[in-house]
Amino acid sequence: MSTATFKHFDLKLIEPDFGSSLTDLIIELDYLRKKQLGGSTHPKVFFQLKNIFHKLESIGSASIEGNNTTIAEYMETNLSDKKQFSEGIKEIQNIEKSMAFVEESIASHPINRAFISEMHKMIVDDLMLPPQGEGDSTPGQYRQVNLEISKSTHKPPEWLQVKEYMEELLNFVNREDSPKYDLLKTAIAHHRFVWIHPFRNGNGRTVRLFTYAMLVKAGFNVNVGRIINPTAVFCSNRNDYYSYLSAADNGTRAGMLSWIEYVLKGLKEEIEKIDKLSDYEYLRKEILMPSINLSLERKYITDLEAKILKRAVELQVISAADLKSIFPGKADSEVSRQIRKLIEQRMLTQEKDGGRKYVLRFDNSYLLRSIIQLLGDKGFLPVWDEE
Repeated sequence: MSTATFKHFDLKLIEPDFGSSLTDLIIELDYLRKKQLGGSTHPKVFFQLKNIFHKLESIGSASIEGNNTTIAEYMETNLSDKKQFSEGIKEIQNIEKSMAFVEESIASHPINRAFISEMHKMIVDDLMLPPQGEGDSTPGQYRQVNLEISKSTHKPPEWLQVKEYMEELLNFVNREDSPKYDLLKTAIAHHRFVWIHPFRNGNGRTVRLFTYAMLVKAGFNVNVGRIINPTAVFCSNRNDYYSYLSAADNGTRAGMLSWIEYVLKGLKEEIEKIDKLSDYEYLRKEILMPSINLSLERKYITDLEAKILKRAVELQVISAADLKSIFPGKADSEVSRQIRKLIEQRMLTQEKDGGRKYVLRFDNSYLLRSIIQLLGDKGFLPVWDEE
């Protein structure tokens, strides 16, 4: 027999004490939000890193819900010509598409019911219904059934109350408050969304995108050289995530503050860690060069290809003239042929469409396997528990 109960509490801003560690966290994160990233990594290279972290974000969000697809399995789909994918792969692809939707739309759209409904539709698109899959029979629509959350002592509100609670939440999110409250509001809104559980299924995946949208809206802008991976905060220890959510379910000041600090501490650690990748010297030395050596060792690439790619890593942007020393005595046409071959193999890409300068490409080629291993070795990949 279920012991879960519903207990209403008011949605409101909770201000930490001035001398608390949470206040320090908010100040540090506000500094990171305003800090101009004068990174030396070429935008074309950085954009590929962002794509990789989008994939990791999607895998992590799905893993919290029990999807057992590994990083390696999902990355292999990018190298495959297959058109039919498993339910687990489709679920992750849906999250990726939804993240792209958030980035493309957030600047010009408010976070309102239509926005959340669109995210939810994309999240559950073409997935089988539970228990076989992670779809929803009423995509984009608030639930019209009462629910219980597995392993939780909190019972979400009656379905008749969902619309009212969601309107209150969206008013809270969009209210004109001082920017110093943005991060507090983001953490509180994440909990409140889960507490309401507005959809029949897909609430967890949707709330993590909702959080991503709030962070981008708050100025942690992915389009000016920053990568945000908020799911890494939640997926590295699923038990902690649910434990802190549960502590906040009664709405006590102590429970809410512990949840907020958990979210913001993890966010700060992730931002500081991933911001290092905007420093090209670090990226070149610790990730890109070792990954080419690893690809050569595993025979993903030839010795000649490795030499060309290493030159591309050294200079960031190369032209045919930069490769002449690798082809002593060879005609210019041979150098151009090798460049075309690497473009076809998705290991080089034009810096500008139609141009004759090139940068390394790794987001959708066999170099990806080695890049992922190096990012993991250097602690950039979330390590989620295997429940």
